[in-house]
Amino acid sequence: MSDRYARQRVLGEVGAAGQARLAAASVLVVGAGGLGCPVVQYLAGAGVGRIVVVDHDVVEESNLHRQPLYGMPDIGKPKAEAARAALLRFNPEVAIEAKVERLTPQNVGALIGGVDLVVDAADSFAATYILSDACHAVSTPMVSASVIGLTGYAGAFCGGGPSYRAVFPDVSVDTGTCATVGVLGTAVAVLGGLQAHLALHLLLELEPTVLGRVLTFDAAKLAFGGFCFAGAPEPDASLPFIAAEQVVAGDLVIDLRSLEEAPRSPFAGARRLDVDHVLEIVTEPLPSGRVVLCCRSGHRALVAAGRLQAQGIEKIALVALG
Repeated sequence: MSDRYARQRVLGEVGAAGQARLAAASVLVVGAGGLGCPVVQYLAGAGVGRIVVVDHDVVEESNLHRQPLYGMPDIGKPKAEAARAALLRFNPEVAIEAKVERLTPQNVGALIGGVDLVVDAADSFAATYILSDACHAVSTPMVSASVIGLTGYAGAFCGGGPSYRAVFPDVSVDTGTCATVGVLGTAVAVLGGLQAHLALHLLLELEPTVLGRVLTFDAAKLAFGGFCFAGAPEPDASLPFIAAEQVVAGDLVIDLRSLEEAPRSPFAGARRLDVDHVLEIVTEPLPSGRVVLCCRSGHRALVAAGRLQAQGIEKIALVALG
């Protein structure tokens, strides 16, 4: 027998039975960036039998300070494929599948089908809600994390525990992105490592379960925190993310991006309103269809939707254009 896993198999919490459980497990990892890199490395290193890596992006030089799974020769290559090649170099015993595609409401069902656990490492509001909705519907556990600047969190949702929506029904308009706010590579590594640990904790069926728990980390203060949300009620209704192709005649499409950000909208007749001016439509006759809110990541769409809901508008759908 290989001694590759000897240092973890000797643990009472793992043993031969736990190692066999890991070898039989199948995990979907959405995102092969700053969070996804440590996640896939530690899952493959632990001997998780099948790992499906989904990412539509390519490696850029600006990624390398926080994504050490890649090197200069990988620049321009799809992250999913570069990750697969790197993982197989240090553990050829695991099955790694690379899927170079964007997570969408249309493909999420097929992607989560047949896996034991989902890791949301995309650091995208749209991806998190799309995955949470799908995982909650089929009771598949989901480990999600996010980090920006020097702070972040990791938590375990669904799988019999509350969904992400039950804990985070609303988002703040003030949240930036790694490109605008910045991010420290070591902070990302800590949160990605926590994600991998939560995933292994669930796959090994350790007790007490981590479902229903969020861990927070402040790298500036070197402080860990967190809270338990087990038993949190699910929202009565949720705002669906839809694919751009699902927008139909009769929908009022509002593109929340500025003309500088996106000079052309993919939707003919789309109105351009930012989040602060979206309430202008409240005083106007609304179409028979939905109000469809569009932005890059889904964050502004969620914020705008919350403001419209507060004014009594309920027929809303969201599109993340990427």
